[in-house]
Amino acid sequence: MTVSSEPTEGAAGSTQAILVMCAGVLCLVLNDSLAKWLMDHYAPLQIIFLRNLIALPLVTIMVVSVAGRAALPTRHPGLHLMRGAFSVFAALCFFLSIRALPLAEATSLIFAAPLFITALSVPLLREHVGLRRWTAVIVGFIGVLIIVRPGAATFQTASLLVLCAAMLYALMMISARWIARDESVWTTMFYIVLFPMLISGGLSWTEWQTPSLAHLPFFVAIAIVGSAGIVLITQAFRLAPAAIVAPFDYTALLWASLIGWLVWSEVPDGWTYAGAAVIIASGIYIVFRETRRPGTPVRPERVSARSE
Repeated sequence: MTVSSEPTEGAAGSTQAILVMCAGVLCLVLNDSLAKWLMDHYAPLQIIFLRNLIALPLVTIMVVSVAGRAALPTRHPGLHLMRGAFSVFAALCFFLSIRALPLAEATSLIFAAPLFITALSVPLLREHVGLRRWTAVIVGFIGVLIIVRPGAATFQTASLLVLCAAMLYALMMISARWIARDESVWTTMFYIVLFPMLISGGLSWTEWQTPSLAHLPFFVAIAIVGSAGIVLITQAFRLAPAAIVAPFDYTALLWASLIGWLVWSEVPDGWTYAGAAVIIASGIYIVFRETRRPGTPVRPERVSARSE
């Protein structure tokens, strides 16, 4: 894959960016689907470890080929380690949740990540969030309540795991802002695979089960689609403005609904889609407001809920 660092001009560039974004989102939904299937046989931490173990050489080759060996050293190992921990426990919470929840419902709730990013940017980044964006955040969390319906007979505690995952993803994305801007996105990508591999590897041995040869292709597949999803989404934001690209992050709900129905015969109720519509509308509005703020660069991690 040739990775460009310059936006592509015109409608053709926007179309290309949208297609790349949709492909990246599909890859990450396939990553989630493979994890859901593999959890019938293995513990989540083992899946996270093997996914990153297999992905690391692939990502290393890609980073070196695109940005050179100079992209591998970092001045902020502690921050990358912290982000790796956020990534591991976010994935752990999400994987545990999809054991009990339909894939589409969990995907709808993970869309709350940009809402957490906006809310947490005030205390953690000292950013100003105006009344309109606060209103969008509140409306988005109303959408979350529509899906979760606390107190209702259909309430599942697994929904809280997804929200925990969304908050941890938000912390991972916000912490990227503390890394000096002279470190490229490729450096960040390398360490967001390396440290989660080390952390999950250290935690997974108590539940370790020797992988079956028949399952190895699935572990390779989850490593490939997970890595490809992050690369494609990053590339999409490089090809076109966030306001054009970011809304297509929500095509994840379509893919999750289709795969959940085909593989597990999952059919979420109407409340799930109603709440998802509210969350998506508020998320798109936040993206719109972000792109209109003068002098504020909009990066993929500020608007995408699917970077993991």
